[in-house]
Parts: sequence; C-alpha cells; structure tokens
Amino acid sequence: MVFTITGEVAPSVLIPLGIAIVFVLARAIMRSPIMPAVIGLIGIALSAGLALWTGRAEENFVLGFVINGVWLVALLVSLAVRRPLIGVITGLLTGDHAWRSDPAKRTVLTVTTWLWVGLFALRLGVQLPLYLAEQAAALAATKLLMGLPLYAAVLWVTWLMVRAVYARRAS
Repeated sequence: MVFTITGEVAPSVLIPLGIAIVFVLARAIMRSPIMPAVIGLIGIALSAGLALWTGRAEENFVLGFVINGVWLVALLVSLAVRRPLIGVITGLLTGDHAWRSDPAKRTVLTVTTWLWVGLFALRLGVQLPLYLAEQAAALAATKLLMGLPLYAAVLWVTWLMVRAVYARRAS
C-alpha cells in the first residue's frame, strides 16, 4: 500500500520493518513469547533487504515465492510417497499413528493435502506472472487477498473435514 501511494521502494519496505520491530518490542514488554514476532521480523528484514538492494519493489515478494514453492513441493512429494502431509501432521497432533489403515481418514487427509497443494499452486500461479511483469501494486493486492484470508479459509475447511472424519470414527 505504501508503494502504491509513494512509488518509492525504501518507505514501502522500511515501514513494515519498523512495525515488525514494534511488535517484537511490544511482546517483550508484555512478557509474551517473542519468537514468533522475531521470526516474522527476520522474514520481513530479508524481504526488505532484497528489495532495497535491488531497488525493485517486486523483490519484496521473492521470499514468499520460495516459501510457497517449498510447501508445494513438500506436499506433492508427501502425496507421491503416499504419506499425505496433512495426515502426518494430524497423526502427530492427535497421536493417531494408524490413520493410514482407516480408508475414510486416509481419504480425507489425502483430499485436504490436495487442498493445500491447490492453495500454494494458486498463489504461485497468480503472483509469479505479476512478479515477472513487474506489477508491484497488483502483486501486493493479490498477496494481501491470497495471504491470510485464503490461508484461514483452507485451514478452516481442513479442520472441518478432519474433525468430521475423526468424530465419525470415534462414535
């Protein structure tokens, strides 16, 4: 948003960096865990540094492409080896290490893994062309829309599906 208003790279990456620093300080003052805020600060600092170094606002989004790409590959590999990552995570969280032997659970956990594949593939499919076209404002808008709102929606659907299959199997 700052880049859209100013057209300048420096303020568009330094303002979010400053806000991230404030969040780290606020967590420290409130004596709450600061590690999540520090990790966020590191990510923002890396993205900001890349954008400042190249002078291109689009570079601020490269780290996000890498993260989305890594998740996409990890999910696809997990499906290829027949160990859907959402099933592995669910098994770790619930202690249910026999989920693969239950056809209903295996199906739901495979489908939800494909749902996450769709999320990361959609993000890359929409945002990479904007990056290559040097459309920083459009890239920022799509990242905002395809960021937390889309993540929350996929997480919610995943939770509903997993909860339903586990509740049905418990009764």
